[in-house]
Amino acid sequence: MPEGDTVFRTARRLDEALSGAEVTRFDLRIPRFATLDLTGQPVYGALARGKHLLLRVGDSTLHSHLRMDGAWFVYRPGEKWRHPAFKVRAIVGTAHREAVGVDIAEIEVVPTRDEDQLVGHLGPDPLAADWDAAEAVRRLGADTRSIHVALLDQRNVAGFGNEYAAELLFLRGILPPTPTPEVDVAALLDLGARTIRANSDRADRTFTGVNRGGQTTWVYGRAGRPCRRCGTLIRRGEQGADPTRERVTFWCPSCQR
Repeated sequence: MPEGDTVFRTARRLDEALSGAEVTRFDLRIPRFATLDLTGQPVYGALARGKHLLLRVGDSTLHSHLRMDGAWFVYRPGEKWRHPAFKVRAIVGTAHREAVGVDIAEIEVVPTRDEDQLVGHLGPDPLAADWDAAEAVRRLGADTRSIHVALLDQRNVAGFGNEYAAELLFLRGILPPTPTPEVDVAALLDLGARTIRANSDRADRTFTGVNRGGQTTWVYGRAGRPCRRCGTLIRRGEQGADPTRERVTFWCPSCQR
């Protein structure tokens, strides 16, 4: 699932492939921007803001949000794509590399000076150079909803999705419906920042420290299976109606109280 670490790696890959080159192919396959042409413009770089990806081309920024299924791939010009063309939503090519956006749910193009219209609402990002832990603690600590819902709200802290919420709450021994004011949010965010930074350099995300398939999570996606710590069956449920629409969570009723 694309969360902050996935988007961070994607931005880094696009930056390495395109930055400093001139656009030779620009194709957005969505009606609103179908006629927009940024060929001939220089690529100034790509960066992540939480789950949002910003690709700066000339005076414009191509913004994309991967949601559940989106991804960017990098090819050499003429190289055969590994996915059907009807899934492609964006192509940004240079003389030496071609970035192809597949199944991307949200695409916007705005003047770079107006980027804040798209990402200015986001809370601090633990993968950003300007990560402000104190501000993240303040925002999260002021939320009175359940900690699962509050942690997913990108206005509090940017980058954590459903998998991170479930796993971090397990590691801290916190039940998902616990009211946020009852939680040590500073300790939770410290763990979250360390975990997402560690995963930002891994091809496959892990919370257990094991990289083998099926062994990377403690509770996420493991409903009805025994807890890796105590053997109690993992439960699955929904928490509230939050802005990210990520309501499903997993927990161990013995390890999380």
